[in-house]
Amino acid sequence: MARPKNHSNNTKLAYISVPSQIISSASSNSLQSLLLSPKKSSKHSSNRLFSSTGRTNPRFWFFLLFFLSFFGMLMMWLNLDVLVPFSPNPCAQSQSQFTSSKISVTDQNSYLVSSIDRIDEEDDVVDENFWEQPDGLGYRPCLGFTPEYKSSSIEVVKDRTKYLLVVVSGGMNQQRNQIVDAVVIARILGAALVVPILQVNVIWGDESEFSDIFDLEHFKKVLADDVRIVSSLPSTHMMSRPVEEKRTPLHVSPQWIRARYLKRLHREGVLLLRGLDSRLSKDLPSDLQKLRCKVAFHALRFSPPVLELGNKLAERMRSKGPYVALHLRMEKDVWVRTGCLPGLSHEYDEIVHNERKLRPELLTARSNMTYHDRKLAGLCPLNALEVTRLLKALGAPRSARIYWAGGQPFGGKEAMLPLTNEFSHFYNKDDLALPGELEPFANKASLLAALDYIVSEDSDVFMPSHGGNMGHAIQGHRAYAGHKKHITPNKRQMLPYFLNSSLPEPEFKRIIRELHRESLGQPELRTSKQGRDVTKYPVAECMCTDSKTESF
Repeated sequence: MARPKNHSNNTKLAYISVPSQIISSASSNSLQSLLLSPKKSSKHSSNRLFSSTGRTNPRFWFFLLFFLSFFGMLMMWLNLDVLVPFSPNPCAQSQSQFTSSKISVTDQNSYLVSSIDRIDEEDDVVDENFWEQPDGLGYRPCLGFTPEYKSSSIEVVKDRTKYLLVVVSGGMNQQRNQIVDAVVIARILGAALVVPILQVNVIWGDESEFSDIFDLEHFKKVLADDVRIVSSLPSTHMMSRPVEEKRTPLHVSPQWIRARYLKRLHREGVLLLRGLDSRLSKDLPSDLQKLRCKVAFHALRFSPPVLELGNKLAERMRSKGPYVALHLRMEKDVWVRTGCLPGLSHEYDEIVHNERKLRPELLTARSNMTYHDRKLAGLCPLNALEVTRLLKALGAPRSARIYWAGGQPFGGKEAMLPLTNEFSHFYNKDDLALPGELEPFANKASLLAALDYIVSEDSDVFMPSHGGNMGHAIQGHRAYAGHKKHITPNKRQMLPYFLNSSLPEPEFKRIIRELHRESLGQPELRTSKQGRDVTKYPVAECMCTDSKTESF
């Protein structure tokens, strides 16, 4: 318990709780001695005057009683230090004694803050395992390219005849994935890559260019030995008729790309690709997999203004201790596209249902499944209540600081109430930014997403409420940074237990923790997950335990 401060006016404050105790004690003791002693004192000659006077004048005894009471009170007052209620150990006092004293408002606030901090510390001790990081098993980044790759790089970067133009679409993380593949395709074709063109997002209307989001000069410098990056087509190729491919098939191999484009590219000099999203095979030769990691984890650094503010927001979260980052997919368009319902009320469910009927093209795959089937199959985002129960079951203390990334949830603040009621330290970029700091990013969804990415990647614990490009990108980035804790909700297996209201809470927590024992960011070999992106699972192509393995 915090001690009250020693103000200069302590003596003025202390007397207030004393008189009633002292007066009652002194008065009763004096009165008792006077009532019991008259007969004895009358035997002594020195008391005859008092005795005789007392028999004839009752006022004398009243005066004497008052005098002795006052004298007793005065003696007690002179020895007040031993009775001051603020003892050296204030925690031993009762609450009534503490509040009866006139403590300043500042002292009371200090006491309350220290008490809250103490409760938070106790919670953190109880749930300290929540902040424990997974064992990285000694894996570290290693991008040692083969001698064949290095020797061919000389020809690739010198070539001035072939140029690749790419148009990338979607949100920031989707664009990021396509830029990674664009660099790899340029390397496969031995072509120079023109800085990717970012298509204006039809949903958010973001007109940001590559250099607004990413550090262009850094991008060129890091990839200088792999692919030549140019800002625009040279004048010798401005009038060329580009070979245009609007829709590349899924999972194409390097052999397919060379067979399809190389001959025409030699002839025309320019290739224009659109719709690159997840078109390049995830299973590539080792050198190309390493190139993917080099682009994703080293070359694609955010632009200085984005990086500066993102780091400031992360530092503000970090200054208050460890923190959790949640990527919450609770926007209206997410509920519509996934065929799921937010679970807020019948009214909100109807809005989503009607929107889906008006625009059936927005629904992604498996349209024949009911909402209930989708939910049990783990295809729906977790709502705020489910996220709250999962965090609590995994040991997140109520004192945990939480940063939430993502767009505004459908249903507004009410949709977040289960989380905010349980975790009071709940922030997003709007809460952390100082006045005016977010103005340069207004109406730029990609830049705002980049801020979320930086704060989330730097967190002690990260958890997405649904899959998606950002969750996958951060999972790989955190693995590459040393396997920082990343909770992957095991939705398919855990949801039946969420729906079982008869399950005791301790048993529920035990089951949930057991289901997630291997889903906390431990190293996972991509070889056991064929068809998965190496930028999500960088072991073992981009990370190794051999200290002799060369980095790039």
